[in-house]
Amino acid sequence: MAVKIEASWEVDIRSRTDTVVLAGIASVIVLLHLLTNSRYGFHRDELQFLSDARHLDWGFVAYPPFTPFVERISMDLFGLSLVGLRLFSVLAQAVVVVVAGLMARELGGGRLAQATAALAVGLSPLALFEGTEFQYTSFGFFWWVLIAYCFVRLLKEENPRWWLAIGVLTGFGLLTKYSIVFYIAGVLGGILLTRTRRYFLSPWFWTGTAIAFVICLPNLLWQVHHGFISYHFLQSIHKRDVGEGRADGFLPRQLIMGFAPLWIPGLIGFLRSERYRLLGWMYVITLALFWAAKGRDYYMGEAYPVLVAMGAVLGEQWTAALSERLRWAIRTVFFVLLAGFAAYVGAILVPLASGGPLKRFALSRNGDFREEIGWTELVRTLADIRDSLSPEQRASLGIVVGNYGEAGAIEILGQAYGLPTPISMTNSAWLRGYLEPPPTTLILVGFSREWVERNFTSCRLAGHNGNAEGVRNEESVYHPDIFVCGPPREPWAEFWKEHLSFG
Repeated sequence: MAVKIEASWEVDIRSRTDTVVLAGIASVIVLLHLLTNSRYGFHRDELQFLSDARHLDWGFVAYPPFTPFVERISMDLFGLSLVGLRLFSVLAQAVVVVVAGLMARELGGGRLAQATAALAVGLSPLALFEGTEFQYTSFGFFWWVLIAYCFVRLLKEENPRWWLAIGVLTGFGLLTKYSIVFYIAGVLGGILLTRTRRYFLSPWFWTGTAIAFVICLPNLLWQVHHGFISYHFLQSIHKRDVGEGRADGFLPRQLIMGFAPLWIPGLIGFLRSERYRLLGWMYVITLALFWAAKGRDYYMGEAYPVLVAMGAVLGEQWTAALSERLRWAIRTVFFVLLAGFAAYVGAILVPLASGGPLKRFALSRNGDFREEIGWTELVRTLADIRDSLSPEQRASLGIVVGNYGEAGAIEILGQAYGLPTPISMTNSAWLRGYLEPPPTTLILVGFSREWVERNFTSCRLAGHNGNAEGVRNEESVYHPDIFVCGPPREPWAEFWKEHLSFG
């Protein structure tokens, strides 16, 4: 009895120490983001989230309600601090890192496997990127990794009560990112193809399903009320992405979405395991669905942490059987490769420098960074144009914008300049409508001269949109001109009905 108690105590101490190691790895990644997240500015997508966070609802055209809700909390806590507003995204990635290590532990891995899984996931392209911005993908990643952990526990312990946790997490996943339905399809297909199909007869499975449905029901009712507008949005965006070639190279790019030396053995290990085969089929089916649907490469990023965890466990077991010299040589080469991969990816995805060659390197390869530059200059330019107008024109002034980045910049950053609420026809802003009474003098940004003159009266060029750094981004290249016009040529109600845009 004493031997058993001592052994249990030693295991508990070792487990706690392993958890401290995982928390240490996550803390270093958190610190990296906290030190660098103020380097540039808001991304255009972040400006849309901030705008929607000021108009909370059970749904939005471009995404479910969870992310704007979180950003409303962030705004109340931190104001417009870049570091503060991105904090919840950073913490979500920290949890992902720890859970990746815990999955390796549950799969039989020791401290090396757990730390390897945590490092490989924390330094992967998707996890690094999601810590640099707040996006719905940041939290979609978070929910799916937690779901994968619950599946590992379910399959290991064969305890059907884990379906309740899976149901809760899936419900919040559906409130965060609609593409989780592809992963759900992968899970259901994996259940059908493995011995876990017996859970279809379990009340715990159906209770978990009911919980997920209840959690996402308010958003479903919102979609019904708005004619499933998000479905039409997703159709439009998908057509754009395919037309612009954003879905090209989907399969080859999966090699870097997760660290290939780990996730490929992990996938093989799951498919060969009778107990855990469901997780292998989940990946394969989801990959096939995204590939057939012409999805973008990062859509699969959420599926890799569990594969990496299994790969780390198998790698630890394989190298343990080798001679000491060979074992150390292989492990050294592996971690050198991982460090080199992380350094290159990090230099592209993390704003490591506020200037110099490293910043130029990142801007040349990361289009998202380029979209973080110039927003404050835009609102300052619009304020100058407003100030140049006559008192009569300023008394009935509106600013019409062509995309959600411009709308968010004016609504959020423009407050400091006293700019009016923007008039936007993009995504959820279109649902919110135009100003009443309609303004008679309009500043237009984000449109071509041809479109402006075709749809508005008495237009003149009033300024230019760009940035002092000379960075070529969507605003400076495609929307350089700013106009002052009179009202639309059609009545406002008709004009509004005809000009819903998705972006």
